[in-house]
Amino acid sequence: MATVSMSLVFQNPLLSPYHSKTRPLPRNQSNWFQAPTRTRTKPTSFSSIRAQSGAAARKEDIVIVGAGIAGLATALSLHRLGVGSLVLEQAESLRTGGTSLTLFKNGWRVLDAMGVGNDLRTQFLEIQGMVVKTEDGRELRSFKFKDEDESQEVRPVERGILLETLANQLPAGAVRFSSKLAKIQKTENGETLLELVDGTQLSAKVVIGCDGIRSPIAKWMGFPEPKYVGHCAFRGLAYYPGGQPFEPKLNQIYGRGQRAGFLPVSPTKVYWFVCFNRQSPGPKITDPSVLKKQATELVRDWPSDLVNIIDNTPDDLIIRTPLVDRWLWPNISPPVSAGSVVLVGDAWHPMTPNLGQGACCALEDAVVLARKLAGAIKSRPDTIGDALSSYGSERWPRIFPLTVRANLVGSLLQWENPVVCSVRNNVIFPKLVRLGPLLEHTNFDCEPLQAPVV
Repeated sequence: MATVSMSLVFQNPLLSPYHSKTRPLPRNQSNWFQAPTRTRTKPTSFSSIRAQSGAAARKEDIVIVGAGIAGLATALSLHRLGVGSLVLEQAESLRTGGTSLTLFKNGWRVLDAMGVGNDLRTQFLEIQGMVVKTEDGRELRSFKFKDEDESQEVRPVERGILLETLANQLPAGAVRFSSKLAKIQKTENGETLLELVDGTQLSAKVVIGCDGIRSPIAKWMGFPEPKYVGHCAFRGLAYYPGGQPFEPKLNQIYGRGQRAGFLPVSPTKVYWFVCFNRQSPGPKITDPSVLKKQATELVRDWPSDLVNIIDNTPDDLIIRTPLVDRWLWPNISPPVSAGSVVLVGDAWHPMTPNLGQGACCALEDAVVLARKLAGAIKSRPDTIGDALSSYGSERWPRIFPLTVRANLVGSLLQWENPVVCSVRNNVIFPKLVRLGPLLEHTNFDCEPLQAPVV
């Protein structure tokens, strides 16, 4: 009998400060890009490092724009390899809001290579498997991840805790807050001039754009805006102070034109999502009570566990976002780098969360770029441009197919036709679906990041 890859049905559960002056890096050629010595042994918080206006352009070696997952992971990867960087973040502190995201074994291998994997594992549950149900609660299939791949590791992670964990490993002054980019341009000497909204100017040898889905740097490089894929998602993080009652499984629920799911994150928290078709993204809604009401109405007659989870979600932990992506067509899309400016993560390849690979791929990007960039810096700094191009050549064959595949999976799961949904529920899921082929894309080798011994 023919089989259907689980890529048609399995998705990520939709994703869901120190205070000091930044030290300039040494200017002599022998120790360009050298990582500053980390003086804090157990950092616990961050305070803003605010940009100063009115000064001449200050020289920096590597500037990373954006202190999200991609930016902090890139900074930490470089730091582990003995290369310093300055991270610019437009907010006044780490943006630790948001809900949760799910990391598969490729993401955990990268975090282990950075030296932070075990710090995070102790805080979050390992998900053992997945259960697929219809909107009336009928179970279609169940799977155990270890049955398909003994090395598989699936854990949800709260976004804020992940960011704090990465940032706490960086040297004091590595992250500069209240530093929103206003303008970027090349200079006559080949460096890149960054101007912040307060007038501060930085001249950088290398600029790494980690500034998210609506990346101004990607726009400057000629990339089009990400494209709306036709559905939106509510996401939230429920809180059970007395302990949540659910087994460590991903629960997927499919209806007509919408789907939902939930999984436990920790002993007291449960992540959930509701994804629904909509012709256009619609107006932005900021009132959290309205978001909660709309999400509840979509699944009012669905399994009661899901409705109860939404009810147990604090209003400020519910978000609604349109899902978008960008397909990096060969020979059509701009390259990932332009001179000494390069993109990482969502700034380069925003993808829908249907394969659970958005954050994982950003982490992979970070270590691959860091190794290539550090190698060029320590051997021949004049080959940095080639190193950035090599990073793009290595990453594109992995990123482009995953982006397309995630889009197609989402489209198939959002079916509205009742006949097609009946075939899905009575034939495809019960008889044809296989989990194993899907998990193959979570294979990723990543050795520990270590600075060379001098």
